[in-house]
Amino acid sequence: MTHPLDHHPILRMNGAGNEILVLDLRGRNHILSPQEARAIGAEPGLHFDQLMAVHDPLTPDTDAFMRIYNLDGSQSGACGNGTRCVALALAKDGKTSLRLETFAGHITTVRDAPTVFTVDMGAPRFAWQDIPLAEPHDTRHVDLTPIIPGAPQQFSAVNVGNPHAIFFVEDVCVINIEKLGPLIEHHALFPQRVNVSFAQILSPEDILLRVWERGVGLTKACGSAACATLTAAARSGLTQRAARLRLPGGDLMISWRQDDHIMMTGPVEFEFEKILDSRIFMNGAV
Repeated sequence: MTHPLDHHPILRMNGAGNEILVLDLRGRNHILSPQEARAIGAEPGLHFDQLMAVHDPLTPDTDAFMRIYNLDGSQSGACGNGTRCVALALAKDGKTSLRLETFAGHITTVRDAPTVFTVDMGAPRFAWQDIPLAEPHDTRHVDLTPIIPGAPQQFSAVNVGNPHAIFFVEDVCVINIEKLGPLIEHHALFPQRVNVSFAQILSPEDILLRVWERGVGLTKACGSAACATLTAAARSGLTQRAARLRLPGGDLMISWRQDDHIMMTGPVEFEFEKILDSRIFMNGAV
């Protein structure tokens, strides 16, 4: 039986090391199911942190609509590194700036250099119900010590299209992220689960960051986490409103403008194109 995506191309890219797939579905009515996303991610060479499914625009003033899938098939409201990959994939249309839409709102991109893009990630949200948390807290300093043994004492909470918990620590290298990450991600305090970041302030303009992504696990980079970390740090007086975020996959430049918008600048790399076939989805029991 032929699958609707049989013989359809998919792009493997990365944004500062974040493993991204871009699937251009413009002109098609097909919406990727969670099972299909998982089947693609299980295919050799197509493991991803996020899969960016690009659809025809829903509103007249946008260039495309994006559905963002995590490796477990769940969807995310934002992915800055993935958005830059989409911007490069659509650059062949000749536009240097794009207005893209997700379920979390509109995102604009600007091409600064052949493989460098700036993304306007919009304004962060800090109210506990906007993260969301299961109960009221001052999101600058939420005490998690009684809840997760071994976790750092406090975290800051920010929503940048998806929920983030940021722990500021003295040394990220001594944190057992693979142990603490899933415990925090799935805790009842986070009804929609949460992205977990451990950040070390190197200077007021330099932050070392490691991220456990919701629905993915430990990643080389996470653009929305970098944005959330910078805003949480600046909000607490730990840094300036602009800084370099150093992640295992590469650096991102983040600035939190006075108009409340977060700007993220970073690199994109095209790796290869692969043609999907029905076997992938048969093996994935779709």
